[in-house]
Amino acid sequence: MNPAQKALWFIESHLAGELTLDEIAGVGGVSRFHMVRAFVAATGLPVMRYVRARRLSEAARALAGGAPDILNVALDADYGSHEAFTRAFRDHFGVTPEAVRSSACLDNLRLQEPILMNSTLTDNLQPPRFETGKPMLVAGIGERYNHENGAGIPGQWQRFNQSVENIPGRVGQVAYGVCCNGDDAGNFDYISGVEVSDFSDLPREFSRVRIPEAKYAVFTHRDHISTIRRTINTIWNHWLPASGLKAADAPSFERYDENFDPLTGNGGLEIWMPVRE
Repeated sequence: MNPAQKALWFIESHLAGELTLDEIAGVGGVSRFHMVRAFVAATGLPVMRYVRARRLSEAARALAGGAPDILNVALDADYGSHEAFTRAFRDHFGVTPEAVRSSACLDNLRLQEPILMNSTLTDNLQPPRFETGKPMLVAGIGERYNHENGAGIPGQWQRFNQSVENIPGRVGQVAYGVCCNGDDAGNFDYISGVEVSDFSDLPREFSRVRIPEAKYAVFTHRDHISTIRRTINTIWNHWLPASGLKAADAPSFERYDENFDPLTGNGGLEIWMPVRE
């Protein structure tokens, strides 16, 4: 069972109790960093956001069923006060707990149902090669994402292709998609960029990231770019747990060489994942 499956089981079987990211990662047998990445890769949701959404959804069901005491519902959802629960409930659903209880209706609420893991893993992942990556400076177009708005990344690449000629000091013709600065909530920076010789003349509108020397497991994704999430999911939730290695807390990146066609999405790419013993 992969880390995301273990996490889903633990969350659903302990939803009424206290749940922390450390506990969930411990059940999965991985670090917090690994769990955040593995869960998002498998489900598309940050792990603790999923926990909150599930609890609020169960609270909504209780309220629509006529729960007499909103504070007890709030406590069951792991909120310490009526006010904190009401604020979170309204932010998530757009209505107050009182309104849901009065209407006894869930029809217009965006409920988070339990996620059932399915066969989202690719069955043709080839073993990686291992390389020591050189230190590298990457500059390009950067955006902050969570894994609910990651669908904006293809549009970001289009903007990059329109502005890449304005990046000074470019080294080579390879493009990089760098994931960095991730947090426990599943937010991360994604930079569509190229290697540059230095940052001194880089215009302010471009983002930058320093990639340190590191050991990498390098995977080849030969299919269309639209299926890259399946490959990343398989790396995090199948290959890594079985490898005996750990994910290093460093930028990971996609490497697009001259074989990749940005117009069609064909040609393949490499996924460089930093690892440690």
